[in-house]
Amino acid sequence: MEEKLSIAEDLLTGPRGRRLLLKFALEAERVHGVKQGRDSLRYAVVRASHHLEPGQGAVYRSGAESVWRTVITPEEVAYRLSEMTLPAVTPSMLRSALAEAVNAAQYWQKPEGEDTLAATEPVQRELGRVAEHIARSPHSDWWTTALVATDQWSVWSWDDGRPDYLAGPESTEAERLRKWRERTRENEARAARDPIYSCSDGWWSTPPTLFSTRRLFDGAPACLWFVEDGMGWKRAVTRQVSAPVNARVYEIDRAQAWAELCRRFPIEVTAQKRNDWYLTTGRSGRWVVPDWTQVADEYEGVHLTVAGYLAAAGTAIDATDDTASVIAGWAPDETYWLTDSATSNGDSRSWVCDTSDTYPFWDEEPQ
Repeated sequence: MEEKLSIAEDLLTGPRGRRLLLKFALEAERVHGVKQGRDSLRYAVVRASHHLEPGQGAVYRSGAESVWRTVITPEEVAYRLSEMTLPAVTPSMLRSALAEAVNAAQYWQKPEGEDTLAATEPVQRELGRVAEHIARSPHSDWWTTALVATDQWSVWSWDDGRPDYLAGPESTEAERLRKWRERTRENEARAARDPIYSCSDGWWSTPPTLFSTRRLFDGAPACLWFVEDGMGWKRAVTRQVSAPVNARVYEIDRAQAWAELCRRFPIEVTAQKRNDWYLTTGRSGRWVVPDWTQVADEYEGVHLTVAGYLAAAGTAIDATDDTASVIAGWAPDETYWLTDSATSNGDSRSWVCDTSDTYPFWDEEPQ
């Protein structure tokens, strides 16, 4: 029971968790067959979010009628949420809501209107009911679980592109990490000299190494579904990752776990991250990320649980009295491998995303 309460709290704590709850509520309305008119929750959310968008003010017209003139308040959205009957949680509904929440992450700008709306007191209060409903479902049980080393998969290619960690001449993870640290220090020095280089100089805080996730209920790897600021890929190739069962893996299950990594192994990124991370968090000050070359001396991998992601991703996490950090560019259930103990030379499978039905579906192509 305590673990279930923890999931509900995690969902309400972070911007990605609250966005998931709002997406689930909107999907619940569709499941109940509610017409998408002026009295619907979706109508209220779209219009309330529009007026909370950064820099909004533009009025869109359809003929002589201004379709965005009506202002709907968070209190009205909360009321419509309170009137909704929540349907049974299904794996597809939950995965779809999580995928949408992850894809909407954009940590180089101010929060979107939906994120701001979900964080308002009246809406967040009503989302608590949705959080408890999801937390009671067995389909959310795996969100708090640690790495499953025996069934890990990595995306080898998206459409015609390849993941960043496969680029470059480096042949070992140690070499990639060493090059990453050199670039990070060079970028920091350059951005400190000339602020123009701190604009979008890389908003993520991930290692430049092999990453992997488990497979979901229908056999598709989670890494196909959950990508921050995804590009709408429709084809992908995955490879099975071989990892030792007894690998030394650091678990990030809450913000405090990330903060501890930053305290123990800090590398400063203030000059190169300050613009992006100030916009997304509102915090002004010094920034650090884990120095992955040092982390690799103690751990073979770092795993971010789904619950940890939903509670902490995209927030300013205090590391020390005067430094903070952001979990950015990560995906839920993602493990980054910092040594060569894990390899991606296993089974290879090709996938196609079918978007013709209610929920997108990654279907495996025949060999």
